[in-house]
Amino acid sequence: MQVTPARSGDVDVWDRSEMEPRIRHILERTVRLRDTGPYRPKSDAEVTAMLTGFFAAKGLEGIAITDVERMSGGASKEQFAFTLTHRETPQGERLVLRMDPLEAIAQTCRGREGEIQSIMGNHMPVAPVRWFDADGDLLGQPAVILGFVRGVTQPSEGGSGGVSGMGGRLGSLIDRLAPQYIDALATTHRFDWSRAHLRFFDAPRADSNQAAIWQVNWWSQVWWDCLVEPVPVVALAERWLRENAPLCDRPMLVHGDLRMGNFMFEEPSGTFTAVLDWELAHIGDFHEDIAWTMQKLFGAWGDDGVFLVSGLLPRDDFIAQYQAASGNRIDPVRLHYYEVLNAYKCAVMDLGQAMRASIASNNHQEVVLTWLGSAGAVFLSHIVQLIRKG
Repeated sequence: MQVTPARSGDVDVWDRSEMEPRIRHILERTVRLRDTGPYRPKSDAEVTAMLTGFFAAKGLEGIAITDVERMSGGASKEQFAFTLTHRETPQGERLVLRMDPLEAIAQTCRGREGEIQSIMGNHMPVAPVRWFDADGDLLGQPAVILGFVRGVTQPSEGGSGGVSGMGGRLGSLIDRLAPQYIDALATTHRFDWSRAHLRFFDAPRADSNQAAIWQVNWWSQVWWDCLVEPVPVVALAERWLRENAPLCDRPMLVHGDLRMGNFMFEEPSGTFTAVLDWELAHIGDFHEDIAWTMQKLFGAWGDDGVFLVSGLLPRDDFIAQYQAASGNRIDPVRLHYYEVLNAYKCAVMDLGQAMRASIASNNHQEVVLTWLGSAGAVFLSHIVQLIRKG
């Protein structure tokens, strides 16, 4: 096992307090509130009452909430579509409420999601952010309220109907979707976060290992906070990630989950209507996004048996097109590190947070979370393969 030499700006790789402050707040809040469960899925009437109170607190008058409809998809947030009418918008607006259950497969911040999605709406198609309640002060639980966007995440005909886009097939739309997907990744990484005055984000130091260690500490704390039973491979991966944490020369905005299933498009044109799920966004190393989308779980195999990254492009084509669009040069060593980190992160989600939320009945989709736990072994095997590869 190769140990990365320390540099002057590096942090102590075993200092578990090295973590982005807002992430620490979210994780500590999760543990503090865990025992207040079990979580009961919200009824339409409860959602209507929550929203009516929220909009009244925002100063709207003549409020009516109608056509409340629970939305499917995802394994994290409880989502409802609804129509809001009030004195200034008598014609009504279709909106989406996306709120935290007590625990989900990923514990994240609606303030971060709302803030970055609002800004990135100036750069690419996203669902417009109307309001967000970072800590649930008005709604009773953290939430973001988005404009309703029409579109699909996989073709209406020939799609697999899988969870979160896993194993989907994009068929004849691949040639139209792939350039837009590459552009979304490149635009995210080119975004100048230093001028954005972000309230809910902190940035790791450039030319240090802090970007990597912040991520390792985030997910290792989730693991130890949610521990169901010890798993030696998870402990091995954490040690490897600390001892091999690479330098990040120029921290960039990382989406964190930009892959098949998290972009929406219209049919039959294939034009993107929204890049979804910004809840894992952070400032870090762009290799994390590249490694994330290359995972086999989020791709598909073409008719010729070639693996397609996010169901769109062969790996070498994806790398070449991303580098041309972004101007970033992919470092194979850093890419390999983030492949291990992402496999570790997925194992922690599936075998740690998902299982803990299910056991405590603190989520509205316990069956889905339990099913996702079965994927944990896949990621453990992947971790071993990657570390052996060196």
